[in-house]
Amino acid sequence: MATAKKKLVQWEPTDIKKELLKQYPPKVARRRAKQILIHEALGNEVPEIVANVRTIPGIITMRGCTYAGCKGVIMGPTRDIVNLVHGPIGCSFYAWLTRRNQTDAGVDGENYMTYCFSTDMQDSDIIFGGEKKLAAAIQELYDLFHPKAITVFATCPVGLIGDDIHTVSRNMKEKFGDCNVFAFSCEGYKGVSQSAGHHIANNQVFAHMVGENNEEKAGEYKINMLGEYNIGGDGFEIDRILSKCGITTISTFSGNSTYDQFASAHMADLSCVMCHRSINYVADMLETKFGIPWVKVNFIGAKSTAKSLRKIAAYFGDQKLIDRIEAVIAEEMPAVDAVRDEILPRTEGKTAMIFVGGSRAHHYQDLFAEMGMKTISAGYEFAHRDDYEGRDVIPFLKVDADSRNIEELEVEKDEARYRARKTPEEYQALEESGYKFKEYEGLVPDMAKGSIVVDDLNQYEAEKLVELMKPDIFCAGIKEKFSIQKLGIPMKQLHSYDSGGPYAGFKGAVNFYKEIDRLVNSKVWGYMKAPWQESPELSATYVWE
Repeated sequence: MATAKKKLVQWEPTDIKKELLKQYPPKVARRRAKQILIHEALGNEVPEIVANVRTIPGIITMRGCTYAGCKGVIMGPTRDIVNLVHGPIGCSFYAWLTRRNQTDAGVDGENYMTYCFSTDMQDSDIIFGGEKKLAAAIQELYDLFHPKAITVFATCPVGLIGDDIHTVSRNMKEKFGDCNVFAFSCEGYKGVSQSAGHHIANNQVFAHMVGENNEEKAGEYKINMLGEYNIGGDGFEIDRILSKCGITTISTFSGNSTYDQFASAHMADLSCVMCHRSINYVADMLETKFGIPWVKVNFIGAKSTAKSLRKIAAYFGDQKLIDRIEAVIAEEMPAVDAVRDEILPRTEGKTAMIFVGGSRAHHYQDLFAEMGMKTISAGYEFAHRDDYEGRDVIPFLKVDADSRNIEELEVEKDEARYRARKTPEEYQALEESGYKFKEYEGLVPDMAKGSIVVDDLNQYEAEKLVELMKPDIFCAGIKEKFSIQKLGIPMKQLHSYDSGGPYAGFKGAVNFYKEIDRLVNSKVWGYMKAPWQESPELSATYVWE
């Protein structure tokens, strides 16, 4: 018979931090200590954390590579653009449909997401160069599909041997005339984490596609949704809600996105940023070049969804839209509240840990809070300091050698197409009412006092946190899933949602309530025993002791 898990003696946060660090050599411990933060909730001061630095060699990190961020995260969800990986087949296979980005082929039926395109470089190509093979592959794709665009992704071997993928792409674009061909220098080793790949991808999308289509789009309230990748159908649920409110999505970067969406992004009147880390610079560039302001939103959680809808309505300032949004919220919330009230007695008081990329470690805390659950530890795989501490720290961030690897586009005002969406007086009135543009306060201010924030969590630290703090659920990615489950703790993927989703919006909240209720109250975990419960730890003497 399964027995209830006994909570260990409550550890003090400072003792937990010491336990995480004590197995490291002294030099490593000093470095890691700066990436582990205990939130003391000291008034308005946000504690400083070290982030966006290279993982210490020898540590099994949860991060992905630059190529994964470029191909897998940003360009992977695009449906009518052919993504060609120049490199060994393993790289292409790794970034192919692993994130469960969903798509709707639309009336034109163009959808290349189900394909895995690669030049399949062999030893001979590494020795003698692969540019001819790349050109032949681009030609074959053009002949087979005649797509609107073909994009080329460099992998590690390509960067090492020096294939000029940009010249090959440019030559093929000139040859075709009616197909946009461009490339990404996103070699896996080029940067601290997958965050570098996000930046490289978005820069090229902005440079090669945004602004191509100047055709006016229908719709009274037109927005861009930035940093939403339609994992598990999240984007479909967000689109359903926005459409119901009468809001038109001009482009999504880049869930279920199309070439025309990218090309028309400059025609929107407001940019809404979901994942701050992966795309805040695109929002800035759209504002600088075309005059489109941006705001931070969150559609994860029913209350957060309602808050974000009201934020969009307040920006447009039309009473008709405000009333319609309130009517939609009133219509959607009863079903959400009914399920929440049902599961709340079973989930209230339980604890969670969240270690994922982008803003999800922040966003999902709202969903857990709706269930009466407390997030006791959280962190990002690839965040920068502003994602933890808020955008106020951006002017003080130092540009290191790794950051200089990533090209920063110099964007200027487009005199012909720049259009101020509101008058200076209208902007001032909004801001005086408390409305915040270009604002993100970061993860740390929303964490509870005494909670532990860890940047670039590794496998050892994850298992140690579970051992010491015994959360009721652990949320991370596929690399951590099974090792955490072996410790007797339910683990929920928030990178690709396992087989679940959507979790965004109102219907997504209902799905999440039911899923987490099922996980944290399943009796099967009572049968599991962690290795330290079954047998004593091996003792050893370390060379630095």
